[in-house]
Amino acid sequence: MIKKVVLMNVVKTKRIFLISPVRMMTDADRVEIAAYVRGLEADGWTVHWPERDTAQTDLVGIEICHINLCAIDVAHEVHFWHKTGSQGSIFDFGMVFALGKKIVIANPDAIQRTPHKSFENVLLAYACK
Repeated sequence: MIKKVVLMNVVKTKRIFLISPVRMMTDADRVEIAAYVRGLEADGWTVHWPERDTAQTDLVGIEICHINLCAIDVAHEVHFWHKTGSQGSIFDFGMVFALGKKIVIANPDAIQRTPHKSFENVLLAYACK
């Protein structure tokens, strides 16, 4: 049975869920993304960053997905830090899409439009809607 998880203070704060790589994250990625998160928090946002705020101890991953779904659901915005090949990021984007949440691309220079159907093209098109 899946438990309802309360993740963020429900008082009137501006909330962002940050989709970013977790398993594929390099030390350089971590430094760059952490700086991005600090900037958002300095601007008054409460940020749910799965690397920091979702326990990664679930060996299967279903509980991780559920916690992220709850955090995405209560977020005012979702920011997406793109890294090619991050499966969790693609999964989280699917939840954003299903919930109809606004998405902001955090590192737009990392995404290249392709001449064929691709996740990158879907992400860029969705972020522009």
